[in-house]
Amino acid sequence: MITHPNVKLNLGLNVLRKREDGFHDLETLFIPYFGIHDTLEIIAGDDFSSTSAALFAKYGSSVPASQGSIRSEGIFGTGIEETDAPELVQGISEDGKLMITIARAEGVDWDPLKDLTAKAYFILAEDFKLPPVKIFLEKTSPVGAGLGGGSADAAFALRMLNDLCSLGLTEQQLAEYASRLGSDCAFFIYNRPMTGEGRGEVLTEFQVDLSGYDIQVLTPAGISVSTKEAYSGIRPRMPEVPLRDALARPVEEWDGVLVNDFEETVFAIHPELASIKRSLYDSGAVYASMSGSGSALFALYKA
Repeated sequence: MITHPNVKLNLGLNVLRKREDGFHDLETLFIPYFGIHDTLEIIAGDDFSSTSAALFAKYGSSVPASQGSIRSEGIFGTGIEETDAPELVQGISEDGKLMITIARAEGVDWDPLKDLTAKAYFILAEDFKLPPVKIFLEKTSPVGAGLGGGSADAAFALRMLNDLCSLGLTEQQLAEYASRLGSDCAFFIYNRPMTGEGRGEVLTEFQVDLSGYDIQVLTPAGISVSTKEAYSGIRPRMPEVPLRDALARPVEEWDGVLVNDFEETVFAIHPELASIKRSLYDSGAVYASMSGSGSALFALYKA
């Protein structure tokens, strides 16, 4: 089973208050963006994989194994490339029921067994008897860009495992599992425009018509913003114009009204992002914004 987890954009992102649990209450509108996506395949047991051969041909045959995992050198090559961020990594769980392979041109600098797709398997395995599976993930969506690529991978993995293992979970039940993996994971279970409140996991369907606009997304190379960095200078406050009131206005009136509160903090750290946003308006955009708490920017142009 192969899918292509897409990313999301945030139309407005207001950080309202800090909660007693250490998180923040926010409000935003999530919309899916299909122009950037990963490739995710999950197979059961020894089923044939359509992805593995392509990954090993594209990213090389050497597979550095995650700590504590098993390396199958007879299949994947005898040499282990010693680099800080290898393009291809593989991990196998201690019980041998999950094998995960992740490929990324910029390198994979995290333990594959701690990837959100692996966590999706583990969280379902707590409640269901899952068969052994193999996960193959090619990461082409940017990391730390505020587009939710990792969250999308996790949500798609939950949906795929639900179908592959015939678990019979509803969208709402899958969203409950997803919300335990990340604040914006639940959105990708539905993958249609929805407002996000609370930590982002309280979702409500919302109609927004962008049919008359083209969307351009920019992910500046070499800039990655962690959630911790983005929140470091955030000042929670109620917006001058509530999110739904701002969205009700014509798109041409969104500038300065539909805001992303993280821009103030992130632009101070990375002023080049503020310059890119200005250049988007200079190029004719009717609205431009940073997405989420990361470095990606997007613009709406009249079609």
